[in-house]
Formats: sequence, structure tokens, C-alpha cells
Amino acid sequence: MNHVHLCLSDLLDQDLTAWEYFQTLPSSIRQSLYDSDITTFAELQAEANQAKADAQQTEG
Repeated sequence: MNHVHLCLSDLLDQDLTAWEYFQTLPSSIRQSLYDSDITTFAELQAEANQAKADAQQTEG
């Protein structure tokens, strides 16, 4: 079950799996995720994957 949190900070404070995943991301992606309306781990993964894809398109 995906528990909905108030914001990304709340999610990271309350969900160890989300926090651990977030820490594996590059700092530029972590920073951009704070501007998104992320309230679940699934949303965190989806937004991070999209940010990675966008970064790859920009680079190459």
C-alpha cells in the first residue's frame, strides 16, 4: 500500500526505503525533485526516472 505523505520531505522522514533511494540519486536530480509535488514512493521513483531520462537527452 502506498501511504500518501504531505510532501517530499515528509515522505523522506517517514519512509526509510524512500530515503535510501533518494540518497542514491545524483545531487542535481535530488534538488530538482524538491520542486515536484511528490507524496508517495511510486511518485518519487517515476519523477526520478523522468529526471534521469531528461538529463540523458540533454547530454546526448
